[in-house]
Amino acid sequence: MRILHVASELFPLVKTGGLADVMGSLPPALANRGLDVRVLLPGLPGVLAGVVGLKPVMQIGPVFGAAVVTLCVARLPDSGLPVYVIDAPFLYRREGNPYVGPDGHDWSDNHRRFGLLGWVAAHLASGELDSEWAPDIVHAHDWHAGLASAYIVQNPGLKTPTVFTIHNLAFRGIFPMECHHDLGLPMRKLTPHGIEFHGKISFLKAGLVYSSKITTVSPNYAREICTPEFGCGLDGVLRDRGGDLSGILNGVDYSVWNPADAKIAVPYTVDNPEGKKACKAALQTEFGLSTDARGPLFAVVSRLTSQKGMDLLLAALPELLRDGAQLIVLGTGEGDLEAGFRYAASVNPGNVAVYIGYDEEMSHRFMAGADVLLVPSRFEPCGLTQLYALRYGTLPLVRRVGGLADTVIDINDESLAADRATGFVFDDAARHALGARIRDACEFFRNQDAWGRVQRRGMRQNFSWDDSAAHYEELYRSL
Repeated sequence: MRILHVASELFPLVKTGGLADVMGSLPPALANRGLDVRVLLPGLPGVLAGVVGLKPVMQIGPVFGAAVVTLCVARLPDSGLPVYVIDAPFLYRREGNPYVGPDGHDWSDNHRRFGLLGWVAAHLASGELDSEWAPDIVHAHDWHAGLASAYIVQNPGLKTPTVFTIHNLAFRGIFPMECHHDLGLPMRKLTPHGIEFHGKISFLKAGLVYSSKITTVSPNYAREICTPEFGCGLDGVLRDRGGDLSGILNGVDYSVWNPADAKIAVPYTVDNPEGKKACKAALQTEFGLSTDARGPLFAVVSRLTSQKGMDLLLAALPELLRDGAQLIVLGTGEGDLEAGFRYAASVNPGNVAVYIGYDEEMSHRFMAGADVLLVPSRFEPCGLTQLYALRYGTLPLVRRVGGLADTVIDINDESLAADRATGFVFDDAARHALGARIRDACEFFRNQDAWGRVQRRGMRQNFSWDDSAAHYEELYRSL
């Protein structure tokens, strides 16, 4: 069975978030199950520089505003899987963020840049671009690839089934209606029953309306997005497609996220966890934090946005510090939140440290050195950082939403007695609720024997891609 995955980023070539991690892990996991898997990516600088053996397949264009468009084929550097690359220098060869220009605003031609991605996927499905390979199923990821299914159904002779995965419904790929002139879609699709969304075009809605099946990245999030609270204005569409919607939990590549590897100060394992203490001391020293703190070291590895609950954390910070704990933050995001964390670090030297930016190697040191990982999200489709934290023996403190609710079992009398607890969970998106759970974590930290038992239980959790890949294969075979 031939599967084409279509996405805008893939670790380690290009990464802005969890989508890249999924794309770096799911296709190889499916290939390990015997499926013939290929990936289609835009020719961003990191992609062109990172793939192996790039060679042209077909010259396309001019199309989507680009005079020169070449479909190339190469292999991914780690897994060796075949990857198609759309080399369109005018559209993709831009340094920095794949979606945002140096001025901090979205690229004005993103509709053409990612319209081309879906258009090429459809023409690969038709067999027009590679005479030696065409997919049985096209699996498109997030709004960037949302038009793939719309272009496929535009051809009445093309019967290729499609799967569309929502990684974050909040990013809907919305563009002015006049952009349809650049996309080559018929007027009948520009209606509320098609891709029209409040007088504009939504690429994500195209994926919801025209794909054969819809998945999202956790079972709980699949239920949540059918409600007005979490549906981002698309809950009605999702309820209409409820019979075709399912949630398949994301997995973790444990060959990458592994406390026994050399990315951290002192490697350790669940059976020999002593190295974690050394990792904590090394992280505190690296960021100028006191090594004599009596409370736990809380960490954030996240986009610094209100969606991630970072404003709640800033509001609850006095309670965290009052209990003798420390906070260390790695991330970038909204300017006022970045400024708030910088200020907190400046007035709490030795107890609060902040790194504004993203560093993949540093994120491993955070996971290894922290006692608690904070994920107080207002909504969270799946979340991967809490899964990484569990493997490193770092207890997640999360809000009970989306995939966080699916993956973290709250520490309470019942779960401790049943030997099931793995972290701390709170319900209300409010400072007092987060603050109360932070105080609970600080109190629980004083019982190091109980803390160690929960640590080891978390490290033994198995969220590998094997189970998730089996569910995706089952979905493909149903089509």
